[in-house]
Order: sequence, then structure tokens, then C-alpha cells
Amino acid sequence: MDRTIEVIGLGAGDLSQLPLGIYRKLTRAEDAVFVRTIDHPVVKELQNEGVVFKPFDDLYETFNDFAAVYDGIVDRLLDESRVRTVIYAVPGHPMLAEKTVNRLLKQEEVSVKILGGHSYLDALFTALKIDPVDGFQFSDGTAFSRDRLNYRQHIIVSQVFDQMTASNVKIELLEDLPPDYPVSIVEAAGSEQERLTWVRLEELDRVFDKVHNLASVYIPPVPENMLQHTFSRLREVIAALRAPDGCPWDRAQTHETLRQYVIEEAYELIEAIDEQDDDGIVEELGDLLLQVMLHSQIGKDDGYFTIDDVIRSITEKMIHRHPHVFANQQARTVDDVYQTWDALKRKEKGHQRTSVLDGVPAGLPGLAKASKLQHKAAKVGFSWDDVQDVLAKFREEWHELQEAIGEHQHIEEELGDVLFVLANLARYYKVNPELALNRTNQKFTRRFTYVEQQLKDRGKDIQTTSLEEMDVYWNQAKRGE
Repeated sequence: MDRTIEVIGLGAGDLSQLPLGIYRKLTRAEDAVFVRTIDHPVVKELQNEGVVFKPFDDLYETFNDFAAVYDGIVDRLLDESRVRTVIYAVPGHPMLAEKTVNRLLKQEEVSVKILGGHSYLDALFTALKIDPVDGFQFSDGTAFSRDRLNYRQHIIVSQVFDQMTASNVKIELLEDLPPDYPVSIVEAAGSEQERLTWVRLEELDRVFDKVHNLASVYIPPVPENMLQHTFSRLREVIAALRAPDGCPWDRAQTHETLRQYVIEEAYELIEAIDEQDDDGIVEELGDLLLQVMLHSQIGKDDGYFTIDDVIRSITEKMIHRHPHVFANQQARTVDDVYQTWDALKRKEKGHQRTSVLDGVPAGLPGLAKASKLQHKAAKVGFSWDDVQDVLAKFREEWHELQEAIGEHQHIEEELGDVLFVLANLARYYKVNPELALNRTNQKFTRRFTYVEQQLKDRGKDIQTTSLEEMDVYWNQAKRGE
């Protein structure tokens, strides 16, 4: 015989919401009707009329997660369909937030017929007095995530069964919304038992002292001033700054005029990182992101590219260069990752480059550029295997520098050679020479400022203070670190 599962919806309220055809189907059923949960007003009313139901509530007690419950329900339904046509009833409409129905439709073992039912959305909109044309999102409380929410729209979270589900929803929402933001719990929308309860977001889970099979949570549209942390809001702000009636300074900027700020902000971020200043890191990352957004907005204004192109480019690059994460390749060590990255990068850039050294930015500071050049050369074997060889080369270049003293042109050349070897030495020890020098600059500034302050406290003029006296305070600063 043909194996069939007929799925019907019970609506969200009482028997008055049930379509006549569905009512007749249920009351004339010769066998027991399977139902996801017995806790539904329609089920209780139809039981009084002699309809026999077989619920799956026991599975909710058996398994620890909803996915396992849904799989268990589907397995039982498939087993029952081997001997007869099965009627399976679900709350609401079968195609509205019903994971068991989704699973049934994906299997090919049994024919599934959706016989309809009354959706509770109409009743929900009426109860809340909202118009979905203003923007509406519908989310499942059992798999709730804030990542895809648009807080400027009406948001309804269905299947908020109990305190644990409500708590998970609350925790997610508190990442974006203040604790006192008003939300509503809507129960049995459209029925005589309909009830709306407005609470502060932080109190949401406290209302669920029992199982609420007909409960949903409504989050009203969020004002702009509460969305300052969202990317979409940042995008709007930058667009407003560059608009015809925006800021004259921002409107006057070009890719060329902004170059210096990218460098400055990068170094300010490095300083905040070196100082382990979390608040400073947040601020400087924001300043660096501002540069990305301004350049992207300029690209959009000029008609060449947008921030979407920037994001798409880096997303595709990261996926392509990490096959050990997004494909089936394996990477056991960090070295494996480097090798894969370099191989894919060469493949991507091969048609554009003629030298191993291509791709080193011309504007890099000298030490950073020296390190980058040597790193690239080392990848093809142009490098000493033993660090002692590097040290020997340093001694050779140091000797040549000493011999060149007195000849300015040669001093500059030989000093450059010394610095180049030092950059190579840093590479061997996996030290970024620019960062190392920057830390020393900071250390020098800190100690010298201490010397200045000590002289000032003693009423002395640094211009007339001897080096010996300044050394005393310098050593004090050094010991105090």
C-alpha cells in the first residue's frame, strides 16, 4: 500500500479557530491521531468529543535537546506509516516553525500531505496591533540566535516553551538591548485565553514558571540610538558624513588624503596593544575601522566599489586560503597552515608577479620592508641555515661600518647593511624588528620623561644639566621598571 502521513494544524487557540474541514477530518478519524504535544486547547476539546490522541510528550522528557526530540517523533511516525495512513497534528500551521514537518518533507520514504490549518500569525498581529508591512521577522525560540535579527523590524519569537528557552532568548537579546527594554509574552493568541504580558527584557524568563506551549515573545522595533553598536548603523553614519549635506571635511577626503591616517591609526593601535590597554585597543580598532569605512564610502561615491565588495573579497580569500577549515584538507601544525597559505597565494597572484620579492608594499618602513624581503627570499632557500652565520655577517658589516667612519656616503651605506642584517637576525628569532624598535622607543620616551620630571621637581633646567646628573635619574627610571 501507499505509505502516507497526513499533517494538519490545530491553530494557536481553541476549537473556534479550527477550519471545518480539519475538524471533520479529526472527528472522523478511525485510528488515534498522533499529536506533537497533548498540551493544546483544541486537543482537550476534541478529546471530549471522543477523538483519541497519541502525544509525543514523553520524548521531551527522554532527550536533552530539541533536535533529538524532533528526530524521535519523525522515526515513530515513519514506523507507524508502515501499517496505516497516519494523521499527525501539530500546533498552529504545519508550515510555520514546525521542525518535525520540515524533517518529514525532506525524507523520501513516505508520502507527506500537508492538509493545512489556521496560522496564528493573523491573530498575533491583531493581538499586538502591528502591521507586518512595516517589517517583520519570525524566529524559532528553540534555535534562537541574534546574528540574523534586524532590530528595526517587528520580531516575534515562537516556541518559547519554558524558562530555559526564555532564558536563552533573553541572554541573546541582552547582547544588543538594554535590560529594561520592553518585550511582550503573547499566549494563546486569538483564543478566549489570549493574554499579553509586558515585561522588562531582564525579567523575561522569570515569567515562565511552567510550560507554555502557546507562548511567543514579541520584541518591538528598536530605536536608532540603541543600535550604535551595529554595522548597519555605522554604515549609515559614514554615508551621512559623506552626503551632500554632510561634513565638509569628510566630503573633501580622497583615498590619497587619507593615507597618512591609516598609518597613524595602525601605530596607535600597536601602542595600545603594547600597553595592554583594552579600552585603548577598542578605541584604536574603531579608528582603524573608520578608515576602512571612509575608503569604502569614497569608492561607492565614485562608483567603483562598496564596503560589500571589501567584505566579499576578504571573506572569499579567508575561505579559499583555509581549506583545512572550510574544505576537507588537514593542517596538523602552524607550519602546515603557512605552507598552504603561501601555495594558494602564489597560485592567486602568479599571473601578476614576475619576482619572488613582488608584493612587498613600497611604503613600508625600512626595517619592516627589510624583514619582509628577507622572509620572501628565505621561502625559496636564499637564507642561512644557522643563526651563527647571521651573527658572523653582522660582525663583518659592523667592521665595515667602523672603517667607513669619516665618509658620510659610505657610513650611510654601511649602516644600512648593518640594519639589514639585524632585520635578518630578528627574522630568525621570529621578532618583528619594527615592533621591537617601537617598544624601545616607548621605553626611551618613558625614561627620558622621568628624567625631565625629576629635574623639573628640583627646579633645574635640563639645558644646563650635566649628562652625569641626567644619567642618575635615567638609572632610577630603569630600576623602577
